[in-house]
Amino acid sequence: MNRALVDILACPSCKGSLRLESAECEATKIVTGSLACGGCGVEFPIRAGVPRFVTDHPADSSFGYQWNTFRREQLDSATGVSLSAARLWSETGWRAADMVDRRVLDVGCGAGRFLEVMARTGCRLVGVDVSSAIDAAAATIQQFDNTDLVQADVFRLPFRDGVFDDCYFIGVAQHTPDPERAIRALPRLLKPEGRLAVSAYERRRWTLWNGKYLLRPLTRRMNKRLLLGLIRATMPVLFPLSELLFRIPVAGKVFAFAIPVANYVHMQDLGWRQRYRLAVLDTFDRLAPDFDLPLSEEEMVSAMHASGIEAVRRQTPHGLNVVGVRAAR
Repeated sequence: MNRALVDILACPSCKGSLRLESAECEATKIVTGSLACGGCGVEFPIRAGVPRFVTDHPADSSFGYQWNTFRREQLDSATGVSLSAARLWSETGWRAADMVDRRVLDVGCGAGRFLEVMARTGCRLVGVDVSSAIDAAAATIQQFDNTDLVQADVFRLPFRDGVFDDCYFIGVAQHTPDPERAIRALPRLLKPEGRLAVSAYERRRWTLWNGKYLLRPLTRRMNKRLLLGLIRATMPVLFPLSELLFRIPVAGKVFAFAIPVANYVHMQDLGWRQRYRLAVLDTFDRLAPDFDLPLSEEEMVSAMHASGIEAVRRQTPHGLNVVGVRAAR
């Protein structure tokens, strides 16, 4: 971590200032040490260059395991295709050229697919994840000096108020126990007129009839290694089958809705092997998380308005992507 990160951190319990203690550095980075709260006296460890405000979180069994197993599958640098960059810029509506020197927060960074894209813009970037996926992210962004990582819970984020210019929360809210509360936790971190971008699974009348929701009562309770083993064992059959069924005009959409295999048959930029590996990852991602609580557009917009976000608008017609700005004081 960079020493300057301490200046924007705060105790997640009492919001008191934190002081750096027993720091050990390599070059310009702090590798180990602790952060002590001047208010309540609690200490938080720094391990492998990451301040740890959470340890042994239940999400380690699903998302921690997932992203340490599949760290590279979604990285543009690994796939040779700019899918993560395209998604980041389309869902936020921001431009890479405008991000220089802005302080940006990535909440729920996972293995760092969007961190890698954003770090290249020259912004001052902080990635947060509640699980041990933060260690996968650390490997992803190790080349970038402008990026810090923090292991913390979205409901107890350890930052001072009003320190970020921009915050994005992409594809994460539905995997928290209270998506609307998670969204409401973010605006306080933004400067006046700071920008917030949120995307989540959208809930419509038919959403919960999707095949994954019929299986999830069983799969989310399974041992995650066993679940992944079953997915890998059945994918040699399910992937070719879905290749055929999902391509059928009209009926293909019905099959894709009913069969919980994440085969993106119309993703022409990826080769067959890449889509196969991605199908294993995203099928696991559909079935493993403890929480999968899609939101309606009304619920997302209401949560943003209730926490001081203005000029709220839906960004694209594909998926539930909403952006806005924090009210000026």
